[in-house]
Amino acid sequence: MRYPETRTVDEVVQVAGVDFPDPYHWLADRTDEVEQWQEKQAELADAYVQDWPHFQTLKESVRHYFTPRFGAYPSPAGKRWVRSETPDGATQARVVLSDERFGDGEVIFDAVEENPEKPPFVSWVSASPDGRYVTVGVCEDGSERNTIRLIDVETRERLAAPAQALLDNWTGGARWLPDSSGFLFTSIVGESVDLRHEVLHYHLDSGTVTKVDAPWLPDRDYRTVVFSTDGKHAIAVQRLLTPIPIAVAKLDGSTEWSWRPFVTDPAVGGLAGQLVGDRWIAVSDLDAPRGRVVAIALDNPTPADPRTWDEVVPESDAALRSITPVGEHLYVLGLENTYSQVRIFTLAGEFAGNVPMPAPGAVIEHPFPLAAMYPEGRDDEYVFAFTTLTTSAGYYRHAGSTLDTLSQPRTSIPDTVIEDGWSTSPDGTRVPYHVVRRRDLLLNRPRPTLVFGYGGFNAPWHPVFLGPMSSFVDSGGVLVHVHLRGGGEFGRHWWEQGRLKNKRNCYDDLHAIAEDLIATGVTSPNLLGVTGGSNGGLLAGVVATLRPTLWAVSVPRVPLLDAIGATQDGYGRFAISLELADLDDPDDVRRLASLSPYHLVEDGVDYPAVYLDAGDTDPRCPPWHARKFAARLQAATAGPNPVLLRVWRDVGHGWATDREVAITEHTSWLAFVMKRFGMTARNPAE
Repeated sequence: MRYPETRTVDEVVQVAGVDFPDPYHWLADRTDEVEQWQEKQAELADAYVQDWPHFQTLKESVRHYFTPRFGAYPSPAGKRWVRSETPDGATQARVVLSDERFGDGEVIFDAVEENPEKPPFVSWVSASPDGRYVTVGVCEDGSERNTIRLIDVETRERLAAPAQALLDNWTGGARWLPDSSGFLFTSIVGESVDLRHEVLHYHLDSGTVTKVDAPWLPDRDYRTVVFSTDGKHAIAVQRLLTPIPIAVAKLDGSTEWSWRPFVTDPAVGGLAGQLVGDRWIAVSDLDAPRGRVVAIALDNPTPADPRTWDEVVPESDAALRSITPVGEHLYVLGLENTYSQVRIFTLAGEFAGNVPMPAPGAVIEHPFPLAAMYPEGRDDEYVFAFTTLTTSAGYYRHAGSTLDTLSQPRTSIPDTVIEDGWSTSPDGTRVPYHVVRRRDLLLNRPRPTLVFGYGGFNAPWHPVFLGPMSSFVDSGGVLVHVHLRGGGEFGRHWWEQGRLKNKRNCYDDLHAIAEDLIATGVTSPNLLGVTGGSNGGLLAGVVATLRPTLWAVSVPRVPLLDAIGATQDGYGRFAISLELADLDDPDDVRRLASLSPYHLVEDGVDYPAVYLDAGDTDPRCPPWHARKFAARLQAATAGPNPVLLRVWRDVGHGWATDREVAITEHTSWLAFVMKRFGMTARNPAE
């Protein structure tokens, strides 16, 4: 493999007074030299995977199984419903207004009409409570950074909308006031990597924008405002992983709200919930690692004092995720042995039953608590999307005692089995995983196996539909979906045991699962691969450099790979400080470097085959992570295994990618894995 020539420089990055050599520092810039080098790398990567004779067959299979990351559930629009959908043959979505949730309707926004040459991505959709207006978030470059379109439903006229940009859709897009007089949105200030937010109020009558001056905590974490279920109050909420309701304002028709501090002490932990009547009802992990439901009265004189909270639902074996008020009941979503469950309680905390799940699987939710605080549907029903590892999302409604299917799953992997397994990490902790394979694929000899995980940021690695990776299973591979410490599958302790000074446990967990798969004959080191995105990309990079002989293939996708360099921008410093290290402690910074793939690479080591998959507009894990790691690994590896880099144009972190581009992207990295394993692609349509 003849790689593009790559020079080195004598650069040093300093963190907490500790110096780290950075020989490929120049690859962090966006110069003509870097662009040309990156293009040569892309040509090399494309030539390698497209030379595989099954590439086009695999692409058709990926197309068949491709589904959106999160289902676009219809939202109420007065007495009607609004939703986004991508028609067959289209690369981007349109927005449809209909009388029924999934019924035929009228297209009120079409991304293709917005820009026929380069249709934008529809990031989110919301409607005013009276149904008169619809707002749409539009991203033009794959970065998630989006701007607002405002549509008058009666006239179909495009109205003037705020020009400020949103970083993503993690704070709910446009959140309409209960009286439909305007909406709030969380705008990004400066560059996306700065991670500075402000909450803005758009006044529909005047077309003006004012800043929401709630008593925000002085940090760079996410912030948003939600409204009470009765429409009488606004609640300022801050922090992505451990959201707390820091202030409350009464909605009395005034355009200037008077904010009253509520829970202002982050030490109480997360309180993701809803203001129901005159109480904030939320999931708390304080003194309850798996979570309990508490209620804090609005007139509580000391709301930050946990001793004054009322316990509504005590801690149990389920790791609680969120609550949804429905009439006089609370629907409490939790995880038990990694699978979703929903229990029903009265507002007084009396158990009232369970929502029957279609199968062992997951209720689709955003992985981060703050972003999951925007329930869909109406307040007299519980609606949810549900999926399994082998079946795409179906949509369901629970009202009274019945469960109705609103929309059937679109696709599934035929004739498959899911087997639950547990391995034991070096410290004795039992770690769960799921093995997915075709029913006719016997494990009587080692099989091509791909391990897929995340293990970070208190985000449960839900057993949801595999999407493009279904093609790997359908073509005779074994997919192993893993639950590592650092995630949120078992509550706060599971997260704490895999973050900061305990981060090594996450990687030990994955090594234990890999060794278990080898010991039981499922696979062998020459047929074992690992992949993951974002923090999962870091995971794939760490284990490939810590234990290179354990893996045949590693595919870090949209990865963070230079943990030291990441500290030099606002977003990277935010993420590293939350999950990996105390950046003011020199010893902890040195420990951080011991788990940074870029710094773990050693000359003369026979590393596994590596395919680095990144997006050039990614604000979370910028492509220079993949560029620098690729350069370092290409120069250092002693064996014949290829190290390929593919950075995709107008692609970000994967949340706003054009459908056709995403299909090609997934086909390429899967082709790399399957080519290395000597597999043959199978087209499910044939």
